[in-house]
Amino acid sequence: MCAPGDVPVVSAAARQISPQELFAYLGGGRVFDELVAGFYRRVRTDDVLAPMYPQDDWAGAERRLRTFLEQYWGGPDTYGRERGAPMLRRRHLPFEVDEVARDRWLTHML
Repeated sequence: MCAPGDVPVVSAAARQISPQELFAYLGGGRVFDELVAGFYRRVRTDDVLAPMYPQDDWAGAERRLRTFLEQYWGGPDTYGRERGAPMLRRRHLPFEVDEVARDRWLTHML
């Protein structure tokens, strides 16, 4: 497992790893649970981002992001089975995601 801030050293003879091995190497579901929970704790009080989220469905928003990230990084395909293709651009069209919102999102994710 990789600790936050660790950079794995890869030799020239490194082998390809499967998406599932990458997911496990990153720490599996626990890491994404912690990442997304921390992100949403900060977003809920953000004056720019909070209004973009369904105020009556924070748990749903958290689950959608967690399952998306898990699938993207080699974990279970829950997001795809429940929501279909990510279509991130289309799903976010109703929101004004300008540079300020982008930077806030990245700050909270970091």
